[in-house]
Amino acid sequence: MSSSLAIDPSVVVWSVAETDRAHAIATRPLLILLHGRGSHEHDLFALAPLLPADAVIASLRAPLGLGDGFSWFPVGEPGLPSPVAADAAVAAVLEWLDTIPAAGPIGVLGFSQGGAMAVHLMRHAPERFAAFVTLAGFSITGEAPADERLTTLRPPVFWGRDADDPVIPHTAVERTIVWLPAHSTLTARLYRGIGHSISRDELDDVNGFLGRELLRSSTGRS
Repeated sequence: MSSSLAIDPSVVVWSVAETDRAHAIATRPLLILLHGRGSHEHDLFALAPLLPADAVIASLRAPLGLGDGFSWFPVGEPGLPSPVAADAAVAAVLEWLDTIPAAGPIGVLGFSQGGAMAVHLMRHAPERFAAFVTLAGFSITGEAPADERLTTLRPPVFWGRDADDPVIPHTAVERTIVWLPAHSTLTARLYRGIGHSISRDELDDVNGFLGRELLRSSTGRS
């Protein structure tokens, strides 16, 4: 899979110093963070102290500029990004991942547009990841290469949101409510009053979910 987009490795924010990174990636789980529309790689990285301590965290910058921030795909009708544009963004992430000598389990966590990206990564390369977290995210329309496999594989997904999220359209939420249970082993949680954001209670649940799934993958337990 090739893409005209690319992840800039020079701006990836890591939780491990470069001198120790190769060994850490080879021996510990890797957790990839994908920020929301108009944000940047330092945004979700601020949550690192509340995520699994054993994971090596890599926070990526989306490849498209948008105002003072960045975007994974062009802004269009809310909740209806172009599947072709989303495919290109996924290809860019996977091409970056090809350069990373990760030997342990890999998880991905995205917020909003980044949450949609997390789900779309699963729809392209589910076998490459141990767990997926989509916070205030949604599924993208159309078909993707792994959709049929997912009905059997059913990888673990955590979907956290506020039922009254003012940003993600109801139609996108309803689409995702139908799609995710049919294609994943879904943990779905509602957090009242958080709007289009992330709460500490939600992060506690995410931390537990990722800790369990990354450990299960690394130990080979069923």
